[in-house]
Amino acid sequence: MNTKDTEINEKTNKIPNTPFAFIWHVTKPHKGLAFLSLVSVGLAQATGLFSIYAISQLIDAFGDSATKEAQMNSLVYWGAVFVILGILDRVFWRVSGFSGITWAIKANKTAYDNLYHYISGHSHGYFTSKFAGALSNKVSNAANGAADVMVRFVWTMFPEIVSLVVTIYLFFKLSWSIGLITSVIFASVLVFNIWFVKKRRPHVVKFSKSASILRGKGVDLLNNISATRQYSRRMVELTDIQFSTKDMVKKDIKQAYMGEWLMLCNGVFSMVMIVVILFVVYGLLKNDLATAGELVLILILLSRISFTFNIMGNVLNGMIRKYGEIEEGLEEILLDHEIVDEEFAKDLNIENSQIKLQDVTFEFDGNQIFNNLNLDIKPNQKLGLIGKSGAGKSTLVSLLLREHDIEAGSIEIDDQDISKVTQDSLRKNIAIVPQEPALFHRTIKDNILYGKMDATEEELIEVAKKAQAYDFIMALPGGFETMVGERGVKLSGGQKQRVAIARAMLKNAPILILDEATSALDSESEVAIQKALETLMEGRTVIAIAHRLSTLRKMDRIIVMEQGDIVEDGNHDSLSKAGGMYERLWSHQAGGFLQD
Repeated sequence: MNTKDTEINEKTNKIPNTPFAFIWHVTKPHKGLAFLSLVSVGLAQATGLFSIYAISQLIDAFGDSATKEAQMNSLVYWGAVFVILGILDRVFWRVSGFSGITWAIKANKTAYDNLYHYISGHSHGYFTSKFAGALSNKVSNAANGAADVMVRFVWTMFPEIVSLVVTIYLFFKLSWSIGLITSVIFASVLVFNIWFVKKRRPHVVKFSKSASILRGKGVDLLNNISATRQYSRRMVELTDIQFSTKDMVKKDIKQAYMGEWLMLCNGVFSMVMIVVILFVVYGLLKNDLATAGELVLILILLSRISFTFNIMGNVLNGMIRKYGEIEEGLEEILLDHEIVDEEFAKDLNIENSQIKLQDVTFEFDGNQIFNNLNLDIKPNQKLGLIGKSGAGKSTLVSLLLREHDIEAGSIEIDDQDISKVTQDSLRKNIAIVPQEPALFHRTIKDNILYGKMDATEEELIEVAKKAQAYDFIMALPGGFETMVGERGVKLSGGQKQRVAIARAMLKNAPILILDEATSALDSESEVAIQKALETLMEGRTVIAIAHRLSTLRKMDRIIVMEQGDIVEDGNHDSLSKAGGMYERLWSHQAGGFLQD
């Protein structure tokens, strides 16, 4: 993975949360291209309209010529003007094409980079309450929507604005009355369209939210298709999907119909303008105040304005829909980060890896988890952590990784409050093998090298062997280049766990967390990996969570937790004879597993 080709920096956290401000935000790095494309479009549209003006002048000059020679001279002169304007028209359009496409594509990249950078800064709690697929869709909607609005504006809306301005200028040049009428009607149409679009916007946002909910449910269904089949709940899930599609259709029809009403109103404005201007032109012709060429020019421009009014309705309909998608996406993504580094936070500097929890108080979703919890883990101590489900074991690990902030107290590593150091430096010093390994849809090699991306081939092979993963990897058709599938679906539970262990070994962090690290392994593999883990644990501070108590017998210290409190603290020999919870749990094990 190439990490050098990036424009990301911390300043990208300051992303505007309104669509047009967001579009300008991602345009700023490429504003030169944006300016060039807009100027080119303006010149292209203007030269196109002035070529129509040249035709009207040719008609009048040709008709006013008294001789054949004069007629030919008029034809040559105005014909040359028409050809030159036509060439410039095409040149400017192509310049706008190259510059505009480059602008939109680069701005789209900037949008994706910025949004993924921001969303990745959210806390663990943010992601546990949302669909990953839905969040990905929101990023795509915002980024692609911004690019789509740019394209629509540059090549559809802006040309028509230029067309109207040039048309009004030419109308004023022909007749003040026609120019004034056109200006008044255009201003009325513009004000009406802006008002109508604002009225439609909340309905578009409601539709976008409904569509996002549907996509989230779809992703959830596909991710859990096995459970759906195993429990024969296919029709239940499809019924739920149908309710969501029904809601989406209802909201889509409402906002779409509003778009059609806008088109109808613009058509009425257009017809009123044509009738009024033709009535004025009739008077001018009747009083010999207009020429044949001017009549042709007026008729062509009227046709153009009628087309512009229709285009304006179409474009605004499309843009407001994209506007709603962008707004809905930004609304979900750009929530304030729940956990942030202090302004002058320093990197964590570890020498001894001593961990202290002092009077830690923490609650989650209104439930008190810890109340004045105290725990001192000595340097290089191997700590086993046990307790029934809900005792607070995983929460303790989550707080150590600062996936949540505590309400009171402090968590320190080598006398450094983890809330005062940078989150990245904290997590760089902690390696974790979770109960459910998080594997990317990449190769086995890529997943292991995630622990140390510049590791050598020899280091890769060494950790694979230590994690008892080398043999099964080499037995695969692609070896280390085998793709593991989404979330490692192509590997067995034990294989995924061994890849995760190899990755943690390669990270070589001073603090190691084992969260049921051997739970998915068969007995033979577990024995081999326990030996490898013992080697890995040397010289490190270790926190090991386990339901299989036999895996903790060699720990320096074991603590038993119940409802957020430490109820027992000692080693296996002392606790197994202390007559407390540990002894009862040990005696009640079946096959080494904790019985709830």
